[in-house]
Amino acid sequence: MMKIKLTILTLCFMNMMQAQNPFFEKYSTPHGTTPFNKIKTEHFEPAIKEGIRRQADEINAIANDLSTPTFENTVLAYEKSGQLLGHVTTVFGNLRGAETNEELQKLAREMAPLLNEHYNNIMLNEKLFERIKSVYEQRERTNLTAEQHHLVKETYTGFVRYGANLPNENREKYRQLTEKLNLLTLQFGENNLKETNDYQLVLTDKAQLSGLPESTIEAAAETAKEKKKDGWVFTLQAPSYIPFMMYADNRDLRRQLYIAYNTKCTHDNEYNNLEIVKEIVNTRMEIAQLLGYDNFAAYKLEDRMAKNSEAVYKLLEQLLEAYTPAAQKEYAEVQTLARETEGSDFVVMPWDWSYYSHKLKDRKFKIDDEMLRPYLELGNVKKGVFGLATRLYGITFKENPEIPVYHPDVDAYEVFDKNGDFLAVLYTDFHPRVGKRSGAWMTNYKEQWIDEATGENSRPHISIVMNFTKPTQDKPALLTFDEMETFLHEFGHALHGIFANTTYESLSGTNVYRDFVELPSQIMENFATEKTFLHTFAKHYLTGELIPDELVQRIIDSSNFNAAYACLRQVSFGLLDMAWYTRNTPFEEDVKAYEHEAWKKAQVLPRVNEACMSSQFSHIFSGGYSAGYYSYKWAEVLDADAFSLFKQEGIFNTAIAESFRNNILSKGGTEHPMTLYKRFRGQEPTIDALLIRNGIKFNQ
Repeated sequence: MMKIKLTILTLCFMNMMQAQNPFFEKYSTPHGTTPFNKIKTEHFEPAIKEGIRRQADEINAIANDLSTPTFENTVLAYEKSGQLLGHVTTVFGNLRGAETNEELQKLAREMAPLLNEHYNNIMLNEKLFERIKSVYEQRERTNLTAEQHHLVKETYTGFVRYGANLPNENREKYRQLTEKLNLLTLQFGENNLKETNDYQLVLTDKAQLSGLPESTIEAAAETAKEKKKDGWVFTLQAPSYIPFMMYADNRDLRRQLYIAYNTKCTHDNEYNNLEIVKEIVNTRMEIAQLLGYDNFAAYKLEDRMAKNSEAVYKLLEQLLEAYTPAAQKEYAEVQTLARETEGSDFVVMPWDWSYYSHKLKDRKFKIDDEMLRPYLELGNVKKGVFGLATRLYGITFKENPEIPVYHPDVDAYEVFDKNGDFLAVLYTDFHPRVGKRSGAWMTNYKEQWIDEATGENSRPHISIVMNFTKPTQDKPALLTFDEMETFLHEFGHALHGIFANTTYESLSGTNVYRDFVELPSQIMENFATEKTFLHTFAKHYLTGELIPDELVQRIIDSSNFNAAYACLRQVSFGLLDMAWYTRNTPFEEDVKAYEHEAWKKAQVLPRVNEACMSSQFSHIFSGGYSAGYYSYKWAEVLDADAFSLFKQEGIFNTAIAESFRNNILSKGGTEHPMTLYKRFRGQEPTIDALLIRNGIKFNQ
């Protein structure tokens, strides 16, 4: 009797706790958006644990079903499982990137083993896999739609790649390795964020500010006030770091800031990532070999457009051959200019590159970021980018202050199709702050999917997150040209999510091959140098004057300035990534020395011995680009080829835009990317369009 009473009390307590937790309620917010205003850190742990319990019950029901395995009772049931857990971990993961704190980071470390064990329990569930395998083997003899067929294939392949075919004696080893890897990647990212946020270059002598634009000085003064310092504070956040390296006359200070940025997570403290790099590389190699692959790259590339490391190296070598002569010429030009004032033996070092490149660009084209900033006020740029989508696709954006947001900097918009139908929620988060990682990214809080029973199309909630120049006391946020391009890039990812129109969530939106996902984002960057686009929004923030044609022409003329160097920089990152993940023996060497050897043939600037990219290379060590950084250049070949069709037919051609939407953006991962691309373009891409765009090859 006492046991029954205790059980009832426990259930009552659990129900009371759930009633106070917003994750357990049906959201009453517009479009069922996440109620950030109600969510607290303490809500995550019980919601994650309850989500694990619910999905475990759902999986057990599927695995122990005695009826014949079918698409509906097995693959579709698996697809629909874990909805609570999926939502809670999505919100949790997104906030850890955009609005983290020590409590969230501590909780992430505590939850990682639980989540890893849960996912391993699913993916290594023999009964569940046997049912999925049965549906997979019968797929050609059942009346499946093309999308269902693809979902079956992707589900089965996912289980196999996760270790479902492993013999029993290797399963425990696999569990241990994946748990270890999860904790390592978590620690890598936290260390990088901490080192980025902690650094401050405090200047109190105004003479040290020589060369810096007024906007940069004002921003540094604002940062000093925020941090309760005298003078001016410069940080490793992009809006502070980039203009300092470009404009500061004081070479010693440029070097100091460069070294601070490029030695992150290499210092003798608790945030050192050098050993973690080794452990991540070795653990991933061990996992891949346990699964029957020679190395981790072979494992990752198996389900990419590239297919194997040979194809990746072929692309990188093609780019090396095409761009190296031009990149060396670009370096020589910059060095020649520097020696005019610094002497004939002066060597342009990495901390000099932006500074003298800017001076050369100004001499050749009479243009720099400070000339453009007044015409790139963030509000106007946003109108221009949104307006571009309206012109191409007919969609509209309406800000809705009733939609809860996770920080006052964030705005929320409803997106409507040309016929007035609701398409998506779009969050925009533009400025750096403590607790937000560096860089720019698109993510989602809810995927798109269609309820087959009712036909209801459940629309996505998309977020784009940036680290743009902040407004000051006297000026609004005035962007650099690069920041505007970044906006277009992330907005391209957002469109991929906004236009998603697939039946199944796991095939929706950006759930595509990694080397295809950058096509929708990179194609949007092409509009940045189009006069007709710039004329739609680029107005002086004080006078309202439209950006002069002469200035636009300078933008166009200078668009390929140092393009070869920029290409080789990306190639070098791709080579480094592949060097780490094509290894088939454990790494026990010096990280910095290995890094130098891996990418030296793509390096244009002199080596700085203490600098290290790997210790902070989040894309490949804590992000989704391990053995995948080449994807940016792979997709650049695609986007140059695709945009050449827009150029040919007119950049605002709605028929071409509609074809891009229908054949690529809306399809998600429902078909092979090359099938989708050829349906849009009518042909496979070649590298020629990229070479022509960058001025490496000339159109005949």
